[in-house]
Amino acid sequence: MKVITNINSIKTPFHNAVVTIGNFDGVHKGHQAIFHQVIEKAEAIAGTSVAVTFDPHPVRVLKKNNWPPLITLHEQKIELISKTCLDVLVCIPFTKGFAAITADQFVADLLVKRLGMKAIVIGKDYSFGKDRKGNVDFLKKCADEFNFEVILTDWISIPHDQTNRISSTRVREIVMEGNVDHAANLLGRHYQIRGLVVSGRNRGGRLLGFPTANINLADELCPKTGVYAVTVECKEGKYKGVANIGFSPTFDDHIFTVEAHLFDFDGDLYNQQIRVNFIKRIRDEQKFANIDELSKQITIDIKTGHEILSHY
Repeated sequence: MKVITNINSIKTPFHNAVVTIGNFDGVHKGHQAIFHQVIEKAEAIAGTSVAVTFDPHPVRVLKKNNWPPLITLHEQKIELISKTCLDVLVCIPFTKGFAAITADQFVADLLVKRLGMKAIVIGKDYSFGKDRKGNVDFLKKCADEFNFEVILTDWISIPHDQTNRISSTRVREIVMEGNVDHAANLLGRHYQIRGLVVSGRNRGGRLLGFPTANINLADELCPKTGVYAVTVECKEGKYKGVANIGFSPTFDDHIFTVEAHLFDFDGDLYNQQIRVNFIKRIRDEQKFANIDELSKQITIDIKTGHEILSHY
């Protein structure tokens, strides 16, 4: 997949471009279905499959605060989209100047003239351009003038909940509720956080007997506090483990941490970027009377983690 970060570098329109546009936060199953439809249409007309997205997320530019946490940061979003076999991903720097572009300009100058669009695949509620005036009806009016086809996609329903569709908002809510196994059903993969392993408070191995990797979280969206069965990807390979998210109430220091204990690992992860995939929540975070009680509970958590991860 070719990634383009400067639209001015596109000197020649793509051949029979089939385009979809969106923020694609999470690159969930709904987004994936759109990408597959774009690819199928491009193959049918011997064209080029193109996705257009934005960085930063438009809400970061248009709103001063109260931003929802991103499910996937830009780097991971590109990685995930590249797995869909699209031909081109256009990442447009989103600024207030770009936000002022009218829907007419967006279609005529960017989609048709610059990208060579012959078909656009969008959801029924999608809108774009200044004051979000570019919607399905608008695109249908433009289609005849500029000779392109408008293809509307059906929503992908949440498994076992046919009344609600898969959306970034719902994924975000489910992850924040701690229902990471349910989130996997919407994402098509386990929810993952990334971060740098930093020095902790030297408690895991020294006090508790269970060494942990203390993670300086890069991602914005973090599951609910508690203990989880996880898999961890590092340069040494992929390991099973358990992770704790929370404030260490037994120690009363009220410092938020994300820590992971890797099974059967005896290396050094310090100063390494790692990825943690959340498989299933084991329990709430809780305060114990002393370190011995906490250590006993961690032993139980590890046993539970082994059982959950036995088929991974």
